[in-house]
Amino acid sequence: MTPPHPSTDRSVALVTLGCTRNEVDSEELAGRLLAEGWRLVDDASEADVAVVNTCGFVEQAKKDSIDALLEASDLKGDGGRTQKVVAVGCLAERYGKELADQLPEADAVLGFDSYRDMSSHLQTILAGGHVESHTPGDRRTLLPLTPVERQAGAAGVALPGHGDGDYDQTGVDTLDGVPVPATGPRVIRARLDGRPWAPLKIASGCDRRCSFCAIPMFRGAFVSRRPADIVAEGRWLAEQGVKELFLVSENSTSYGKDLGDLGLLEKLLPELTAIEGIARVRVSYLQPAEIRPGLLRAMADTPGVVPYYDISFQHASEPLLRSMRRFGSREAFLDLLARVRADAPQAGVRCNVIVGFPGETEADLDELEAFLTEARLDVVGVFGYSDEDGTEAEGYTGHLAPEVVAERLDRFTRLVEELNAQRAEERIGEHVVVLVEEIDDEDGSAIGRADFQGPDVDGVTVVHVPEGAPTPQVGDLVEAVVVATEGIDLVAEPR
Repeated sequence: MTPPHPSTDRSVALVTLGCTRNEVDSEELAGRLLAEGWRLVDDASEADVAVVNTCGFVEQAKKDSIDALLEASDLKGDGGRTQKVVAVGCLAERYGKELADQLPEADAVLGFDSYRDMSSHLQTILAGGHVESHTPGDRRTLLPLTPVERQAGAAGVALPGHGDGDYDQTGVDTLDGVPVPATGPRVIRARLDGRPWAPLKIASGCDRRCSFCAIPMFRGAFVSRRPADIVAEGRWLAEQGVKELFLVSENSTSYGKDLGDLGLLEKLLPELTAIEGIARVRVSYLQPAEIRPGLLRAMADTPGVVPYYDISFQHASEPLLRSMRRFGSREAFLDLLARVRADAPQAGVRCNVIVGFPGETEADLDELEAFLTEARLDVVGVFGYSDEDGTEAEGYTGHLAPEVVAERLDRFTRLVEELNAQRAEERIGEHVVVLVEEIDDEDGSAIGRADFQGPDVDGVTVVHVPEGAPTPQVGDLVEAVVVATEGIDLVAEPR
């Protein structure tokens, strides 16, 4: 590889917190830095600069991000290589200078607009110079209010994970050892792990106005990536050995609305599954109020699209959902699940719910409990409500005492653990295809995910390989039958 600038032994480590969307952003930053001559290392203690890609979603995520920054800062005093620590990502974008003032351990706090010039910023910081910390603002104001007018204005707005058509890679023949295409969209990304699956961003931002959520303020208005760029990046990922594309965004059901075609995701799916080497395409984060019959049919009927439905229910009480500025009810959601399973009987369904929202009554909780009991969901994430700066719900009356929220969180966490375990037991006897992600060193069993299991948080399938049988390799697809469960995890044997 011939870097566009004289190579020095400048090393950088990217520490990523939060969601898979952040993982895409980190890999884009890694690609930019690699193209500018930086050496990527896995361990922050072995890097000149540790870049911490923070999460600003909920209170616990903020605490985890600050802890990671402090941990990285501690490396500077250990006599090791680490000299500087830089905060990027959602927490940095959301709080900017305020975070910098409260966390002097970070040598800089940089927002999304800094990503294009990250190499020069890090070089300045490493040389002892100062880079001004980010000044936060409402990113929803950066693009036109009308979705169809946004694509024209998006060129000048930083959209992490979307790549840049105007990024200059003159003289760069390869990125991370992979040839850069001479024509067409150039992928600015470097893999930071060897997993056989990878997140692929299809859009950024959100136009919904949920009263509890601050994401649109710091991620901005909804913007779709163009299909050609998504497919090009999908091909690049396949060349890296990726078998499963995990389509991520803040709201995948809105994809295409700013491109003049709300049915564009249905058209994109077969293009992605047709990529050589790609065995699976998984869609994440569906808004129940926006799920269309055509999308359900396309997800069920397109070979290679797995029967996985990540649906953002949040609650099931209609009055409380209205207070959240959302739509739906227990009956409406159960009807949606019936339609999902009519098309895809083996469907895996996951969701998140919030308990302790201001004004939540016992009747609201009864509705939520009834829904969860009837819904037969594979995985449910339960969150206790906490105020988010600048959100509508922050000003609501009827806030519950912290101990009440904690009690409800504990109550529903225990409920869904039982219900999800019951759902896993229903799958005993099912035939599954497992994408192997790890081999257990002790017994040689293959650990991976069935079609209906999402990455990281949705449980795994452990395939016990008979003695004397060939051991599968990471990235293999193994046909198996479920024979037992361990909580939400499945235990299977090869077919």
